[in-house]
Amino acid sequence: MAFGTAIGTGLFLGSGLTIGVAGPAVVFSYVIAAAISLLLSAALVEMAVAHPAAGSFGLYAEMYVSPFAGYAVRVSYWLMQVIATGGHMVAISIYMQYWWPGTPSAVWMAGFSAALIYLNTRAVGTLGAFEYWFSMIKVAAIVVFVVLAAAIVAGLTGDPAIGFRHYAEHGGFWPKGIRGVWLGACFAIYSFIGVEVVGVTSGEARDPERTIPQAMRRMVGGLCGLYLTTVALLVAIMPWDRIGVGESPFVTVLTRVGIPAAASLMNFVVLTAALSSANANLYLITRTLFSLARGGFVPSSLGALTASGIPRNALLVSSVGLAAALVVRVMWPDSAYVWFFGIALFGALFVWLMIFVTHLAYRRSFARSGSRPPLAASLGRAASIAGALAIAAVLVTTWWVPGLQSTLIAGGPWLAVLGVGYLLSGQPSSA
Repeated sequence: MAFGTAIGTGLFLGSGLTIGVAGPAVVFSYVIAAAISLLLSAALVEMAVAHPAAGSFGLYAEMYVSPFAGYAVRVSYWLMQVIATGGHMVAISIYMQYWWPGTPSAVWMAGFSAALIYLNTRAVGTLGAFEYWFSMIKVAAIVVFVVLAAAIVAGLTGDPAIGFRHYAEHGGFWPKGIRGVWLGACFAIYSFIGVEVVGVTSGEARDPERTIPQAMRRMVGGLCGLYLTTVALLVAIMPWDRIGVGESPFVTVLTRVGIPAAASLMNFVVLTAALSSANANLYLITRTLFSLARGGFVPSSLGALTASGIPRNALLVSSVGLAAALVVRVMWPDSAYVWFFGIALFGALFVWLMIFVTHLAYRRSFARSGSRPPLAASLGRAASIAGALAIAAVLVTTWWVPGLQSTLIAGGPWLAVLGVGYLLSGQPSSA
């Protein structure tokens, strides 16, 4: 499920943004993002093995940094997922335009939002199986795309081989230089958001010292291989400067190479993938807010259950991202997805930065006590310092990334909300 959660609109739609700022050298943008996610996974695995608990990185921040840090990480993760859910809904409206370009986006967004909210008021015992199979559809579709794209590049479909000539044409392999590669990494890192879910599930793990590192290796390794292969083929079979976010780049490529039926099928796949991600996110953030209420972090009324055991109040508040997405899409139709992308990116990067900071505090705590963590990589502290610096650099750089100014703009209000919320929550003062 964690693997499926990470594969979403960040790849199916956001990859068009990444390619647009980096050109064919986008593969190196994904290498940079993958390296940062590897550093994060190493830090999180160490702490998850020592404390395999459901609270995961929110709990660790509270234990090793401060009560406010624990609150900030927990609430930020919820808020980030709320905004990301709205972003999924914007993506859904974009995908529907492929078949019905004349229908207002608000119609699709309102209809699908209402359906998702209704589904989350019903029994959800089969959610795990539902998400498992939809995750399999995502992965299977990407694998089929990779096979088909590789055949097109090699000339195995009956047409002349395309080869890798698009890497050299249209400005060459580095049309935007090293700067473009780094700017692309700011978009690419969003595709790896979700690897931390393995840490969230650590409380359910049997034999944590073995299963948690193994799950994380498979997760990050699989994503790296999948993303790099897919993006490399995208820019091989179509000029990079013709790919945008008017539709999924996967659909654009299959349409432009003359496979309309496959393009329509791929559009259905990316649509179901976005719906799956939005539904899973809505379930997750509803339960997260419910848990925060039961822990005293937010008003207790959000921890109430209906007679059938549904946290309806938490569900309705967590649906605010869906409502906001509809309004933004109507008012700013061309930039709505990028704005949601950018704001959610701030929340994600803040949480990742705090994971690195928490890991450094975790290592410092063991050093002071003279003991050794259950699992300790030789470059653990140095890796987390490098990871924290990389995240900080990405955050600062977003100001110069076309369309991503919203990331830093969101930072001030985001931190203000955390500060005010913490004071109102009545949690203990931070040390």
